[in-house]
Amino acid sequence: MANLKELRSRITSVSSTMQITSAMKMVSAAKLSKAQDAIESMRPYSQKLSQLLQDLSGTLDDDASSKYAEQREVKKVLVVAISSNRGLAGAFNANIIKGVKNVIANEYADKDIHLYSIGKKANDILKKSFNVYKANTHIFDDLSFENVSVIAEDLMEQFLEGNYDKIVLVYNHFKNAATQAVLTEQFLPIPKFETEEEKQLDYIFEPSKLEIVKDLIPKSLKMQLYKALRDSFASEHGARMTAMHKATENATELRDSLKLSYNKARQASITNEILEIVGGAEALNN
Repeated sequence: MANLKELRSRITSVSSTMQITSAMKMVSAAKLSKAQDAIESMRPYSQKLSQLLQDLSGTLDDDASSKYAEQREVKKVLVVAISSNRGLAGAFNANIIKGVKNVIANEYADKDIHLYSIGKKANDILKKSFNVYKANTHIFDDLSFENVSVIAEDLMEQFLEGNYDKIVLVYNHFKNAATQAVLTEQFLPIPKFETEEEKQLDYIFEPSKLEIVKDLIPKSLKMQLYKALRDSFASEHGARMTAMHKATENATELRDSLKLSYNKARQASITNEILEIVGGAEALNN
């Protein structure tokens, strides 16, 4: 059994760790509340924008989305891996790394694969196995639609210039604070929408459907990437809050166990001292 000094030192160390994990849990909970509000408030807009684009493009005789929907023989694939810059978030980053490797192995094993890493953690691991086209580790410092639009425009330009035949996103989808699911979404080429010929659209167009669709497609792609990053951002704080909650609980259990061991050792030490005193007194009497 460890001596009393070692037990006291371990109790102090575990208590300090418990205070840190508890503070991190509260910080993540506060950030999660804002991030959750942001992703939940933008989802209806994103869904309506996608539905509007689907309704309009499906009724156009002229394929206004041809340059973004061009189906080419897939030779070069760009995988956009969205992780975080910091750890201590449970399996959040490990799931992204695993998801990227699974997608590449199962769907694009014979293709020329490049990575666009958003977030430091995935980049640190994946760059050892794959070619990294670009790495962005500062987007989460100021996660805004304007800053995300720059990344989306770069991706669209790479596709239009023929540098990549397909671009896919891999990110954590936020369900709730305790649950995140790795999703793989095709970013480009965009799927061709189909609508029923009989479907009547209750829209008034100004200037024209064709011009509106041409404007909506880039905006929709930017919104898709922004939603993925917002999803990942909320998932990160949810995963970290859950991980720190579990760490705090484990530290509390360990501290209580160490305190029990300390009390037992202290009681045993006191008992031994009493026995020595009693034994010494009896020896003197004899």
